[in-house]
Amino acid sequence: MNAYQVTFFTEQNRRHNHTSIGEWLLKFTKEHGAKGGTLVSGAEGFDHLGKFHSIGFFELADQPIAVTVSIDEENFQQLAAALANENVDIAYVKIPVELGRLGAGWK
Repeated sequence: MNAYQVTFFTEQNRRHNHTSIGEWLLKFTKEHGAKGGTLVSGAEGFDHLGKFHSIGFFELADQPIAVTVSIDEENFQQLAAALANENVDIAYVKIPVELGRLGAGWK
């Protein structure tokens, strides 16, 4: 199946509807057709303005996070429209991929 791998970039301290934006985004993308997703915390990164964000010894608030999902084109278009309605500002990268499963144990 041809689809996309979409990775959203944000920080641990950002919130949407009183929830961590990373957790919210993972659930939101599932509700809008993502075939799978993962939230990953990073040690350090920089944003579109060149500002560095990193995990601190005592403070995790500025820790960079990435939410990566697999989604087909139709669902991505619906997701993008739904995100626009949620009034969130989030950077993403969208890469064409082939989705599949391997192994006899998969259903």
